[in-house]
This record gives sequence, structure tokens and C-alpha cells, in this order.
Amino acid sequence: MADSNDRQRDGGGDDADAREELPDDDPGDALGRVLGESVAGDPSAMTGMLGHFYRGQMSRVTTWRSRLDQTAYWAVTLMAALLTWVFSSPNNPHYLLLIGMGAMVVFLTVETRRYRAYDVWRERVRLLEQDLFAEIFDPEADLPHPDWRQRLAADLRNPAVKTPASVALARRLRRIYFPLLLVLLASWLVRITVFQPNETWRATARIFGISGPAVVAGVGLSYLAVTALVIYGVVSRGEREFHERESTDPWQE
Repeated sequence: MADSNDRQRDGGGDDADAREELPDDDPGDALGRVLGESVAGDPSAMTGMLGHFYRGQMSRVTTWRSRLDQTAYWAVTLMAALLTWVFSSPNNPHYLLLIGMGAMVVFLTVETRRYRAYDVWRERVRLLEQDLFAEIFDPEADLPHPDWRQRLAADLRNPAVKTPASVALARRLRRIYFPLLLVLLASWLVRITVFQPNETWRATARIFGISGPAVVAGVGLSYLAVTALVIYGVVSRGEREFHERESTDPWQE
């Protein structure tokens, strides 16, 4: 038993010495250094790698797009539930619609964060489509980004968000949440006026000791700020995912 333990210790010492004696230029390290150059120099390997890379990025785009849709679905579901309950009886408080407006802002904030993450992968896909696939189909056209490989490599090494938070907020607000907020505003105005014919809107809009005119003024100022964000989003739209063609031919420039 003692001899066996001694042999194991001796063997362990030999393994340790062998590991310490490994050369600095280990073949594995050398392979890692030249692998990228080898793939880049082989058109067949490069084509296969680009196909896998494009499919992987498209999968990420699809995943994050579904997350955006889930947030919008929850917002629509909550709004429908609030409208159904508030208008089901005159005794149900109207301020639940104001709470619903606040919930829409929360959903908008969450979706803004998700949209910025989604845009990271979408921009990679668009870079490949604009500068690689479009060039394959039309080699005579100028590249939108001649340094697209360097841009893509830099983004793979250090992924960066491409869309500022203010722009992402304005985009999601304009496309999804501003119409929902307008529906809630119109419903709230109907609720405090037409739905309560025996009371004035000043009395109906009063909540928690706050006078009706003050509540209406607060809601109005909030919607003015929201409208300003929508206008900002329209002015700073930047490059869109799609554009409309004026001609009846869908493939004509």
C-alpha cells in the first residue's frame, strides 16, 4: 500500500513537472491564434460560418421581438379589463383609468429596455443584409458601409446599444402606447362626463381630496408631455426598418 502511494505521488510529481515543462507556444494556443485567419482565407468555410452566424442572429432577433410583443399584449389586456370593469357600473371609481395610464407608462419603460436590446441584434442582421447579401445580388452597387466587417467584429468583441434611450422610448410610444393612452384618455373623459349625467365633471373628477379641475389639469399636462415625446420621435425617426413605395409596382424604385 505504501509503495502504491509512493508511486502515485511520484507519478503526480512527474505530471506536474510535465505540465510545467510545456512550451509557451502550445499547439492549442497557436491554433486559437490562426483559426480566424484560416476561416477568413477559406471561402467555403467562411460561407458556412456566415450562414450559421446569420441564422443565430435572426434567432436572437425573433426571441427579443416576441418579448416586445408580450409586453404589448399585457398592456392591451390590462386596458381592456379596466375599461370593462370601470364602465360596468356607475359606482366603480373612474380613477382606475388613471391608474391604467400609469401602468401603460410602466409597460412603456419595460418595452423601451427590451427594444434597445432587440435593436442590438437587429442592427447586426441589417448590416449583413445591406453589405453582404445585397452585394451578392447586386455587386455593382456601392456598399453602404465599406468597413462592415470591422464594424461587425468590433461589435462582437464589445456589444454596444445602438439606440439611445430617448429615441427608443419615443419609437415605442409612437407605435404602440400613444394610441393606447389616447383610448384611456377618451374613456376617462366619457366616464367623468357622459357616464355621470347627474353630476358636473368637476365633482366627478375629484379624487382623494384633490379638486376636479386640478385632476384634469394634471392629466392634461401629462398628455402634453407625452405628445411632445411623440413629436420628437417623428422628427428624429432616423433610418426605418421599412419604407413605402409610391409606385404600384412593389419592386420598382
